[in-house]
Amino acid sequence: MSAEKTQPPPRSELQNLLSLYQNKHFNDAEKLALKLTQRFPYDQFAWKVLAIIHKYNGRMSEALALNKKVIEIDPKDTEAHYNLGNTLKELNKFEDAEESYKKAIKLKPDYAEAHNNLAIMLRELGKLEDAKISYQVAIDLKPDHTHAHYDLSQLKKFNKEDEQFIQMKNLYSNHSLSDEKLCYLNFALAKSSEDLDQLANSFKYYSQGNKIRKKLLNYNILEDIKQFDLLKKSNLIIKKNSFKNFNLSDKPSPIFIVGMPRSGTTLVEQIVSSHSNVISGGELLYVSQLGNNIATGKSNVSTQILMNFREKYLEKIRILSNDSPVIIDKMTVNFKYIGLICTAFPDAKIVHVKRNSAATCWGIYKRNFLTEGLRFCYDLNDIVKYYELYKDLMQFWQEEYGNQIYNLNYEMLTIDQKDETKKLIQNLGLEWEEKCLMPQDNKRRVSTASSNQIREKIYQGSSQNWKKFKPFLNGILDHLDD
Repeated sequence: MSAEKTQPPPRSELQNLLSLYQNKHFNDAEKLALKLTQRFPYDQFAWKVLAIIHKYNGRMSEALALNKKVIEIDPKDTEAHYNLGNTLKELNKFEDAEESYKKAIKLKPDYAEAHNNLAIMLRELGKLEDAKISYQVAIDLKPDHTHAHYDLSQLKKFNKEDEQFIQMKNLYSNHSLSDEKLCYLNFALAKSSEDLDQLANSFKYYSQGNKIRKKLLNYNILEDIKQFDLLKKSNLIIKKNSFKNFNLSDKPSPIFIVGMPRSGTTLVEQIVSSHSNVISGGELLYVSQLGNNIATGKSNVSTQILMNFREKYLEKIRILSNDSPVIIDKMTVNFKYIGLICTAFPDAKIVHVKRNSAATCWGIYKRNFLTEGLRFCYDLNDIVKYYELYKDLMQFWQEEYGNQIYNLNYEMLTIDQKDETKKLIQNLGLEWEEKCLMPQDNKRRVSTASSNQIREKIYQGSSQNWKKFKPFLNGILDHLDD
């Protein structure tokens, strides 16, 4: 073995790698990391960067192997155990993920991020009381951990004497907070103020949080107007290359649950994944990652290209399926790619969930989403315009592929749960199981903004909650029809 391989990399190269990663130049960062791992195989840093990049790009198996390699090099690397936990969580290996987070915490008890991510996983698994404790530990260790403040605020009902509420109010006066931290804090204060029926303050905080988030994302609605136009124009060539006389019996069989965010898609996912033959993969980025250029006409289209898209997608979801014959992909904004999905997966089931439009738009405005594809969510005017784009595109898909789309009304589901659930399960070609009527008992992981609500029984009336904010909305949602 050469002496170089046992030496640490030059500081300048490590700084260059860190800079590329922090500035999200992931292709260049990956190339440099690969070179450094070959030259300096016993230095963990490049391996860790490579693992994180693979996880970001959805290459979970590679990320898993790389994280384990780092731990082989140094079993006491706390960040490696933390990163391994993050990867295991995405692979639905929850017990192993919990163990990895706890190992990181054992090695470094004051590791606030490990406590926070352990809390996130516990929340997603429905262990809400345990999650609250871990969030509080993260906040005690790092009082300005506003992401933890935000997540914890979604799990509790505030009163005026609540210590967290007082702490957040004091933190709000700290003018040294970054925009990102202040964004999370505003959303947390908005939720707590709403709990306290301080609606004017609540709306003020929602407005400030959304304004900051939109600025950070540098979003312009014209981006989506252009994309939606391309989706419709490009569909003709996609449809011309549909599969004929192919054996398309690959497993697992996907169910795509689509619709606007906050429209009830998580509840429907919870119902369907209660079935013994179904597992949920959650909100998967694979359709957009693999198919956006095809769907928008930015790349060539042929039957073989569509087949390749199908095979790559199936390869990704097999890793998550745990041998289940049916898997749910609940990336809501996959409604944009219905033409591509129906062509590449003529055997797949698509469930489109529709909710009261004003309730949907207001529900979007109240949330600070982590999903990168939801950049339109931080301005009420943008949300309303996007909603109109969505309605128009769904009408287009309905005319083209209506026989492959099952439309489910959220309000009807809450009013007549049993009948609507039975019709849904029948449409999906599944045998009826009574536990589909008890989605609150489903112990699966839920990573969306609705992770705590769906642990409760289905109830009516939630679509009217937005009306208490009508005095502050200047009529912006009043013209929306259902």
